[in-house]
Amino acid sequence: MTILYAFTAAAIMGAALYMILSRNMIRILLGLALLSTGVNLMIFLAGDFSSRQPPLVRAGEQALGDAADPLAQALILTAIVIGFALTIVLATIVIRGWRATGTLDVRGLDAPEQPDDPEIREPDAD
Repeated sequence: MTILYAFTAAAIMGAALYMILSRNMIRILLGLALLSTGVNLMIFLAGDFSSRQPPLVRAGEQALGDAADPLAQALILTAIVIGFALTIVLATIVIRGWRATGTLDVRGLDAPEQPDDPEIREPDAD
């Protein structure tokens, strides 16, 4: 079953890389979100999830017995939050780029500031 999960993670990351190499900003954004999902799945596979026991030390014992690895779960939770924040920041950049240039194609982003943009004012306009 682990092999199936590994192939699934590889397929997700391959699709994400294909989308990132695209010239459309929306596909790049979705590819980065998909890449973070693939990385989360790989972190999950790196942790030992074969045991169904919770990671609790029983009364009177000194060490943890057979249990799921809580470190991988904590890393995935942190990665989900960071990935969501990154997606929001990149979506804001994509929206701003679309408003400034009127295109979602990265080839249309020649200059960071377009002179015909009504939001950008000339310094001596005041």
